Formats: sequence, C-alpha cells, structure tokens
Amino acid sequence: MDLTLVTREADGASIVAVEGEIDVYTAPKLRDKITELVGEGVYHIIVDMEGVEFLDSTGLGVLVGGLKKVRAHDGSLQLICNQERLLKIFRITGLAKVFAIHESADAASPG
Repeated sequence: MDLTLVTREADGASIVAVEGEIDVYTAPKLRDKITELVGEGVYHIIVDMEGVEFLDSTGLGVLVGGLKKVRAHDGSLQLICNQERLLKIFRITGLAKVFAIHESADAASPG
C-alpha cells in the first residue's frame, strides 16, 4: 500500500491529509514532508489521518519527531483522527496525552 500526502493551507496552518498506510516503508515520506514544511517556516501543522488505514511504531516515531521539530519553533503538530483502531494506539502508547487529537478539521485550530 502506498502513502498519499496532500497539503493545503488553512488559517495559518498547513494541513497534511494522509491516505494509506504509515509503516516502516512509507513513514519516511511523511517525515520528509514535515521536515520540508518546517524548513519553509511552517510551524503549525495538522496531520489529517482520516484516510489512514494502518499505523505502526515507525509512523508513531515520525509523528513524535515532527512534534519535536515544530515545538523547537514554538509551533504545534495536531492530529485529526476519528478511527477507534488508531485512537486506541495513541491511548495505549500514552501519546493521546502528548498530541492534540481532533475528530474533524473544523475542531483543529492552528496555534
């Protein structure tokens, strides 16, 4: 399964819509996109995971790494996720307390 990333701007944040599987093979693509955005001066990133079918530890590592990158610039990395199987992964790992996780793009706000 491939990973598709579509980036759009909304209210001062970049929203990265992710579709497919975030695993050991595809996670570097997401990491590179986050690194690219931060390099362009974008420090408020929202990762829309509504189209994500699978997430492994490598994908979690990329999200945590992205969070560290934006926080170094007083930024934020928020997640849009409403799939119970993915939310369960965030709860089990304790990352539900680390990330701001929203049910929809409307609920996520930059900054």
